[in-house]
Amino acid sequence: MAKKNKDQFDDIFGKEPSNSERSEDFAILLENSQKSVGRRLGKGDDFRGEILGIGKEEAFVSTGTPVDAVILVRDLMGDEKELKYKVGDFIDCVVVQIRQGEIRAAKKGSKAASSDLDSLEDAFDMELPVEGRVTETCNGGFRVLIQGKTAFCPISQIDFKVSADHNEYVGQKMDFMVTQFEKQGRNIVVSRRRILEQQRAENEGTFMLKNQPGAILQGRITKIEKFGAFVVLDSGVEGLIHISELAWSRISDPHEVVQLNMPVQVKLLKVEDLNGKLKISLSLKEGGGEGDPWLTLSSKHPVGTVLKGKVEKKENYGLFVNILPGVTGLLPRSKWRDSVDAASYENKKKGDEFQVQIDEINLVDRRISLGLPKEGDDPSWRSHSSSSQGGSGFGTFGDLLSKIKK
Repeated sequence: MAKKNKDQFDDIFGKEPSNSERSEDFAILLENSQKSVGRRLGKGDDFRGEILGIGKEEAFVSTGTPVDAVILVRDLMGDEKELKYKVGDFIDCVVVQIRQGEIRAAKKGSKAASSDLDSLEDAFDMELPVEGRVTETCNGGFRVLIQGKTAFCPISQIDFKVSADHNEYVGQKMDFMVTQFEKQGRNIVVSRRRILEQQRAENEGTFMLKNQPGAILQGRITKIEKFGAFVVLDSGVEGLIHISELAWSRISDPHEVVQLNMPVQVKLLKVEDLNGKLKISLSLKEGGGEGDPWLTLSSKHPVGTVLKGKVEKKENYGLFVNILPGVTGLLPRSKWRDSVDAASYENKKKGDEFQVQIDEINLVDRRISLGLPKEGDDPSWRSHSSSSQGGSGFGTFGDLLSKIKK
C-alpha cells in the first residue's frame, strides 16, 4: 500500500530525485553561480534552473544570473493537466523573451518554446519588439532571421542614418518591429527604425522633464558638418552645436575645434519642438571649458589699451579687427580717413596685423569701438620721418629755423 501511494505521488509531483541526482543538480547550481558574475542571458539561450515558486498561472525559476525567469505554470503540467513539478525541482528551460529586464522562459522542448510562428503573429498584433539577426543583404534591403523565420527589412527601416556599407549590419542582432505578417508567415516585413523612433521619443520626453536651458551636459561628437557638430548626449538624444558656439574666437571649420567621437561638455541653450521633432541647441564654448573673454575684458583691457589686432573683414564703413580670442571690434573709416597713413589702412586686407586702441566698450551689446594709437602710445610713426643725425636732407623744422638765425 505504501509503494502504491509513493507511485501516485511520483505521478503527480515527479519522481523524488536520488542522492546522486541531488549532487548533480547542486554541482550545476554551483557552476551557474560561478558563471553568473557579469553573465547575461539572451533570447534562445538554454539554462537549467531551480523552481523557486509556483503561482496560479506563473512560476519562477532561477537562471544562474541575478534575475530569475518567469515560466507559465501550464508549461509544468502533463498531458492530463496535472502538475508534474514542485518547488525545488530542477528543469531545463529556454529563454523566449527579454523585455524591460524581465526574463520569460519555457520548458525546453515544450510547445511554448517551439511555437515561433504563433509568437511572431502575436508580436505583430500587439506591436511588440522581437529579436532578430541580419543574415545577408538583398535587393532593396536585408534578410533577417527571426525565431526561425526569414523576414525582410527595407534599407530605410534598418537605421536612422543608413551606413554606406550595408554589410556592416550583417551578423548583428537587433530588435525589430513586425510591420507586415501574412498567413502562415509567408511574407514577414520588419522594421528596426520603428524601435529606434519609439526609444527616441521616450528619451526625448525624459530629457525635457529633467533638463532646462542652462544645464551642463556630457556628450560625444557623432557628426561634423560645415555649419556645426552633432552631439549625442548621455540621455540618448541628439543636439547640435552651431559653429558660432564651438569657440569664443571665430573659426571657419568645426574640425579646428572638435573631432568625431570626441567627448564634450556642453551647455543646453534651447529646446524646441518642431513638427513633433525635438531640436536641441547646445554650446561648447559655454560648457565650462574656455572662459568668456567678455567677462574680464574691462578689467584686463580697459579703454585706452593698445593691442595688436588682425583684420577679419573689410567693409565700406570700416575694418573688423580681432583683438583677442572671441573679441572683435570695429575700426571705423572715419578714424583713419584723415590720418597721414590713410592709404595704408585703405589697402588692409583679411589677415593683416597692426596696432589698434580700444576707444569704447559696450558689454551689454558686446561691441567694441577701436581707434588708432596716439603717437605717445605708438612709436611706429617715427619711422615715417627722416632722421637728421648722420644723414642728408633738411632735417627738422626746428633745425631749419636755427640755421636761418645763424
